[in-house]
Amino acid sequence: MEILSSRLILRPRDRERSVRFYRDVLGLAVSREFAVGTVFFTGGGYLEVSGSGEHGTSPDQVLFLQVRDVRAEFERVRDHVEVLAGPARQPWGLDEAWIADPDGMRIVLVEVPADHPLRVDTRGE
Repeated sequence: MEILSSRLILRPRDRERSVRFYRDVLGLAVSREFAVGTVFFTGGGYLEVSGSGEHGTSPDQVLFLQVRDVRAEFERVRDHVEVLAGPARQPWGLDEAWIADPDGMRIVLVEVPADHPLRVDTRGE
């Protein structure tokens, strides 16, 4: 399978509220807009907020957003989001903070520390 593009599609209960959250609170850049939806750029992928849903999100779904400074981003948004967990170093070495969107979609903000194996160049070993 050759993948040309991909995106996660959310069907929120209130599309305009969710668009405001992702655009104005999180500050995601808009990739494109159409009559019933907005597509946001999320680094290497896209998040589409379109249509409407009845059931909300599953607790098994998580939106992973890697950021440069998890503490700074958490402080910037904390008064405008549902906070699930503040920034903390996890046993696997990543710094994470957990928040939720207006429909309860869990979002993990992740910073990869400079000394983490994901950032260490192992080519010289």
